[in-house]
Amino acid sequence: MAARRRAFARILGEFRRTAVLVPLADEPGPEEERGLLTADFNGIRFILAFSDEQALARYARARGEFSREWSCRTVLGARLLDVAVPAAGVPCGVALDCADGPDGMVFPPVRGIVPDEAAVDRDIDEGEGDVA
Repeated sequence: MAARRRAFARILGEFRRTAVLVPLADEPGPEEERGLLTADFNGIRFILAFSDEQALARYARARGEFSREWSCRTVLGARLLDVAVPAAGVPCGVALDCADGPDGMVFPPVRGIVPDEAAVDRDIDEGEGDVA
């Protein structure tokens, strides 16, 4: 278990230091006003991020939207976890390369990955020690 935690910590650190592609949601209006593309799974919102254009192309192909033009932003992984996740206002994490099956990665909204105030496993009442 300790080896798995260390391996995940390395992956998380690498993600935080890496710029990733984040597609913009398909909303009308100027690109700078559009939100990030997300997907909801079991009550948790995930920002969809891709390590490169090929990973985004695999996602587009899986959705049958390969010929569509995708508007993206390049965002540092740390900025997604530390700024975008808390700004979502709902439990939110990041899914990296979600069309790649086991080669993809999920960064759930838990302590140690996202800021404590955005973590679903944070203490609700620090005085009581209740866990969400």
